[in-house]
Amino acid sequence: MQQLMTGKVLLVTGGTQGLGLAVAEAAAREGAEGIAIVGRSREKAERATAAIHRILNGEELADGAPFGGTDGTPDSRVLAIIADLGKPGEAERTVAETIERFGRIDSLVNAAGSTSRGALLDTTRELLDEHLAVNLVAPFMTMQAAVADMTSRSAPGTIVNILSMSMHGGQPYLAPYAASKAGLAGLIRNAAFAHRFDRVRINGLNIGWTATPGESVTQQTFHNADSDWLAAAEVAQPMGKLGQPDEIADAVVFLLSDRSGVVTGSIIDWDQNVPGAYDG
Repeated sequence: MQQLMTGKVLLVTGGTQGLGLAVAEAAAREGAEGIAIVGRSREKAERATAAIHRILNGEELADGAPFGGTDGTPDSRVLAIIADLGKPGEAERTVAETIERFGRIDSLVNAAGSTSRGALLDTTRELLDEHLAVNLVAPFMTMQAAVADMTSRSAPGTIVNILSMSMHGGQPYLAPYAASKAGLAGLIRNAAFAHRFDRVRINGLNIGWTATPGESVTQQTFHNADSDWLAAAEVAQPMGKLGQPDEIADAVVFLLSDRSGVVTGSIIDWDQNVPGAYDG
């Protein structure tokens, strides 16, 4: 532990599960002063809050123990925000509630995303709108609100957006997803350039195939995968495993921290496959 996030207030969309939760937990281990997490399920938010509280206090929370403090009281360092980022105004509200609780926002991670399937010829306008709303518009609005707070205080800040290797093109059944992530990559570079002299650093991670509970649901829902899909998938990977949320979370926290120096406007491929390289 290097205490990379000491004194920092962090907002993580999609922070109640999967990669987003791993990021929030990593930030807690690195000494974050305040952590706001966003999700749609109150039950998941309560479980995530308990996990983060445990890390902040160096405790092991037994199954069935109360959420929040060990005496059942809320932990003031953790804020769970229930929101549907696909709806107008919800993204901005998450930043406003973070600032209301902690007085400011120092770092933002946009990890929430829609990965439902659709090819060019069968994607409806409604499905396209869903992807754009969650994967592009919501990050746009959270970044807008967060940077507004940072610049109003003449304070430095950091933002990391979770992208996807599908931004480079993706599978045929990920047309709206690929489009939304490619749009977000352009926004990252635009915003990073616009606010470099404000000392607001904005970067993105193109993550590859990652082992999360959400991915398991996706595989079983859209690809008729059975319960042992993960083992079969990992055997076929160059490193013998899929991407791991805790490893990606460490990279995110590094980019959020001062240890990543002056890096801004970077879109980093975090994967074991190389775009544009081919066998044979």
